[in-house]
Amino acid sequence: MKIDLSDKTALVTGSTLGIGLAIAKGLATTGATVVVNGRKQDAVDKAIAAIKAEVPDAKVEGIAADLGTADGVSAMVAALPAVDVLVNNVGIFNPQPFFEVPDEEWTRFFEINVMSGVRLSRAYAQGMKERGWGRVVFISSESAINTPVEMVHYGFTKTAQLAVSRGLAKTLAGTGVTVNSVLPGPTLSEGVAEMLKDETEKTGKSLAEVGADFVKAHRPSSIIQRAAEVEEVANMVVYVCSKQASATTGAALRVDGGVADTI
Repeated sequence: MKIDLSDKTALVTGSTLGIGLAIAKGLATTGATVVVNGRKQDAVDKAIAAIKAEVPDAKVEGIAADLGTADGVSAMVAALPAVDVLVNNVGIFNPQPFFEVPDEEWTRFFEINVMSGVRLSRAYAQGMKERGWGRVVFISSESAINTPVEMVHYGFTKTAQLAVSRGLAKTLAGTGVTVNSVLPGPTLSEGVAEMLKDETEKTGKSLAEVGADFVKAHRPSSIIQRAAEVEEVANMVVYVCSKQASATTGAALRVDGGVADTI
């Protein structure tokens, strides 16, 4: 299958590292004009250089903006008035016991993980509808349907993304614009590497080995029995953004290694 998005512009939020960067690289290989985003310009510049190093003919741009705020979204839309593909990837996570999470932390997670995608979808999807084609993808998590006891505040935001994604898909019925969520499981991103840093240093094991140990201990229902690579998640996202995925909308597509024990 050859995915060709050479006539499209794609914005991937939070794409200076991890899954977001892998998605941006993947979309660059399709010929799309890819817009990288992060909060700081130096991180955006490094991500652009990394993409061009792997995809020499990449058409890639960058916009620094904090999309966890309404002002940051407004700045993004002012700099980039229209896109054909929107990947709502920006997000945060942090293990913390339920009884120790204050109100402001619940609000911070909601603003970054949920409202960034709500605001950007509201800004861009109307134009997609008018042009008769578009792709909106929310990067949710298996935590959306398998709430993690160690970070309930994170899980609730990922469940909220599924509701927004499904509702927006129905709102855009019959327009040529699809809206989907992709649900990664534990994935070897920089954020997960930082979370597992103490264990890797203590044991001397590789990140992949410690990631597999984490999965077996904390996500024992995993069928692949390891953490995913960021590229494995990106592959699903690139397909969902493709013209070939025209009959896939309103879906919650799992790249969780079988963690969610449901058919």
